[in-house]
Amino acid sequence: MNDDMDIPEFTRLDLGVVWRLGRDLVEQCLQEAYGVTICAKVGQQHVFHAALPGTSADNDSWVHRKLRVVEHFGIASLAVQEQYGTAPRDFYRIFGLEPSRYAPAGGAVPLLVAGTLVGGLGVSGLESVEDHNLAVAALQRWCS
Repeated sequence: MNDDMDIPEFTRLDLGVVWRLGRDLVEQCLQEAYGVTICAKVGQQHVFHAALPGTSADNDSWVHRKLRVVEHFGIASLAVQEQYGTAPRDFYRIFGLEPSRYAPAGGAVPLLVAGTLVGGLGVSGLESVEDHNLAVAALQRWCS
């Protein structure tokens, strides 16, 4: 699977940076009145999680399922959605993945350090492309 999306990369990343990235994204979303859930992971560790007004436990589930897609494929969940979004049953059948654990929907992006996948940043609550764009914009601010 090929990811032609331009996902910013870090030269260095630690848990403090990931937490501040999440906090800054929350501040932006509160100012814009976006009802989103934000989650950031490094490896298997949940470093940041916030559920903003207007979200529910469904958003928690969606953000974790999107992040599992990033962990599994090493690319943005939107790239997976674009390849398999019109045939999600095929996605689950081809890869032997459970719909209750994986969501090929935009909104989760890899956290990369010098090309190596170290974690993911996920957003859930808006349309898939909007969730994706929020996550990418947050990375662009921190990786520039």
